[in-house]
Amino acid sequence: MAISTATLLHEAIYAVILFAWVMFVVAVVSKKLYEVMIGRGLPHNVAVYYNRKLIHVAAGGLVAFLVPYLFTSPIIPFILAMLLAVLTYLPHRTGKLMYWFQVEDNIFEVHFCVMWGIVIMLAWIIFNGNFWYGVIPVLYMAVGDAVTGVVRNALYKRRTKSWWGNLAMATVCIPLGLKLGIAGALGGLIASIIEHFEFKFIDDNITVPLTAFLTILAFRIFIPHYVTPLL
Repeated sequence: MAISTATLLHEAIYAVILFAWVMFVVAVVSKKLYEVMIGRGLPHNVAVYYNRKLIHVAAGGLVAFLVPYLFTSPIIPFILAMLLAVLTYLPHRTGKLMYWFQVEDNIFEVHFCVMWGIVIMLAWIIFNGNFWYGVIPVLYMAVGDAVTGVVRNALYKRRTKSWWGNLAMATVCIPLGLKLGIAGALGGLIASIIEHFEFKFIDDNITVPLTAFLTILAFRIFIPHYVTPLL
């Protein structure tokens, strides 16, 4: 599908605004929140973990939700996601971490950016320009995973896995998935279960959106009447 120059210009402007918002959340809001949490006596690791989930929702989740309303092509969102992946990877490469949300032995925020871009791109390509088939799985990662992380952090004060967190995630992802019908709800349930497991270098920022996307895709191919497309 050809994009007019005017449309491309508008979408470039949207991308700049969204990029500025993400930078504001990452560099200003989350850093200030870190200082507040540390000032109130929260351990460093707890403050960092809360910040990572804040960024999940306020940056990754919000921007994903806006994509179908602002963009007609996945190219600019994909470029934006890859740029953010590079920007979050470089501090790990140089050893100059953004300490208020990054940790030395965990580059999963890079995986988040990469999968955000890939899943939304694939959805647009496979589902004839319908972003929602990718946005919903990305929201499982951005919002659903944030909920389970907050619950775990509140209960255990450290990064760990807990079925209580997965239950909380399911209460978010299943209703959210119903926007795509039974397939989306089942994708939300499976994503909430798979989040509990990590496979060495493959973390939940990869398994959650990918598993959900493949579940919805399978339904669309084999039993499409269980999928309700959002337009």
